[in-house]
Order: sequence, then C-alpha cells, then structure tokens
Amino acid sequence: MPLPVITQAQTVTTPRLTTRVLTPGDPAGVPVLFVHGNLSAATWWEETMLRLPPGFRAIAPDLRGYGEADPAALIDATRGLRDFSDDLAALMDEMDISAAHMVGHSLGGGILWQMLADHPDRVLSMVQVAPSSPYGFGACKADGTPCFPDNAGSGAGAVNPEFAKLLAEGATGDETPFHPRAILNTYVWKPPFVPERMEDILASALAQQTGPQAYPGDAAPSENWPTVAPGKFGAINGMAPIYQTDPLAFTRAPNTPPILWIRGADDPICSDASLFDLGTLGQAGAVPGWPGDEVFPPQPMIAQTEAALAAYEANGAKVDRVVLSDCGHSPYLEQPGPFDAALHAHLAG
Repeated sequence: MPLPVITQAQTVTTPRLTTRVLTPGDPAGVPVLFVHGNLSAATWWEETMLRLPPGFRAIAPDLRGYGEADPAALIDATRGLRDFSDDLAALMDEMDISAAHMVGHSLGGGILWQMLADHPDRVLSMVQVAPSSPYGFGACKADGTPCFPDNAGSGAGAVNPEFAKLLAEGATGDETPFHPRAILNTYVWKPPFVPERMEDILASALAQQTGPQAYPGDAAPSENWPTVAPGKFGAINGMAPIYQTDPLAFTRAPNTPPILWIRGADDPICSDASLFDLGTLGQAGAVPGWPGDEVFPPQPMIAQTEAALAAYEANGAKVDRVVLSDCGHSPYLEQPGPFDAALHAHLAG
C-alpha cells in the first residue's frame, strides 16, 4: 500500500475486524464516514477528505477484503453485504461514534443501503456516489428478481478470469485490456482522465485480497447460461441479487436521513446498460449463447435506484439528485470541484 497523504492513519481492532483507518480533521468534529468501492481502498478518498469544511472529521476504513484489512477475515457472501455494514457499526462503536454522515462509492453505496436498513440510528445522512443498485449487481430483472433461480450470470463467475489473474499477480502494466491499470483507465473514470496520484490509486487497487475466498470469490456450476452461479465467499458474490434478502428495507427505515445521489452521466459500470453486466454483453453479442431479453435482460440499475429512492421519498425522506455531465464512474476523482460543491452543500444542510 502507498504511504497515505493523510498522516492521521491508525490500525483499529474491533470484535469483527482489524483494519487501517484514515482519520483526518478535528477529532471533535462531526464525523463523516467514507466507504470505498471495489478494486479500491481508503486511499481513494484522501483528497476528498482533506477538502472537507472545518468542523468535520473524516473516517475512511479499508473494508474487509481490501487494502490493509486483516486477510483472515473472510466475507460471507450469503449474508449479502451485511458483513460490511456490521463491520462499519462495530468500527463506530470502537471509535465511540454514535452516528455519522456517510459517503459510499459503488460497492460502498450498496453497503450503505444495507447500513440504513440494519443500523438506521447510526446514519445522519447519506451521499451515494455512483452506487450499486439496492437489488445488487447483475443478472436480475427490473423488479430485482434473478434471471434464473440460482442467479447464474452474477457473482464471481461473471468476472473476467484474465483480469482476476492479472490482479492476483499484481500486474502494473497496461499491455492488454484486462490489466488492472487498463480497466481503471477505461471504465472506472471517463477517458482521457487519469488521476494525478494514479500510481497510488493503482497500488491500493492491487492491494485487494484475491483468491476463491476473496476476489473474485468462488463460483458454482449451473445448468443455466452462462453455466456459472454465485458462490459463497467474497464481495462480488455478496453483491449477487440472490443474496439481497430485502433490497428495499432501507426505504422503510424508521428514521429517514436525507440522501444525496450523485453520479456521472457517462458511467459505464452502474448504469442501465452496464458493461459489467452479462445481460448487456449478451445483448451486444459479446458473450455467446445469450438467451434473450425475455430471459436475461440488461439490469436497469439506474431505474432500480430511482424507483427505490422514490419509495424512500414517499416515506417522508428528502432526496437530492446530481448528475455530472462528461463524467464516468468516479465523480469525486474526475470532477472534484462540482463534487465538493454538492457534498459540502449537503453536509451544511
């Protein structure tokens, strides 16, 4: 892992997990908890945290399975994303934080849907940055129903094996489209943008823990297209729709903290035609044997999130929506000025 720009870094041990936590800002300030996404770590949030207004304290942990988190702490995918939300609640207990504003990116956004459902009293407000759908990621229909009963086409089996191999090897080049650097520069932000601290960003991505019980996790054989279904370990399996037992639980939370949903208009990952969803790839002819729209349509991730937030608003909540033009999957890295303006206004409100 690269040395952090933020000097306030510590190792925190809870009854659930030992991990690295970055904690810049006034220790007496209002806490803002930053939750990173897949292929990522707390490092990605450093500049955003340092730009917070006075009066706030930022907290950013390396999630279970990522960065400098204890590699012995596995992710039980059959619990969906609850291992992560329970880890965050335990971290808050250990740091004596009763409640916090929360900012989640991609997978981190999926974790925050679960956090609001399971620990609503810990959430002052939420900022969802290009979040995964509340229904999970991949191989499901508009109402969240898996395309097949075993959710074939989602989870670890949907991860490109060449990319997984290169990630496990710590490959730093970009000789093929499957190298981690190439994946970041093609999909995680909109080309030709490249972060100023690209080498640190890449190093923290390569610190992701790999293997059949980590990333991409295990897969189960299936008689359904594309012949693999989610296994039981790792974050990617944890995002499988089959393991999201009550995706809209957060919309019925007893308290309704305000939510800011901010995303890039050109996001190729969390979209209604995600290039990481086999429904989209099958429809485009990129994966042979696709069974068709009736059986396996592209997952409408934006439409699902919008419908869920509309239900949350019907429960009395306030939701703000910001879409940044000419921006991809990582607005806080790609367009820090507009992102900060929206974030800081949300926190001030």
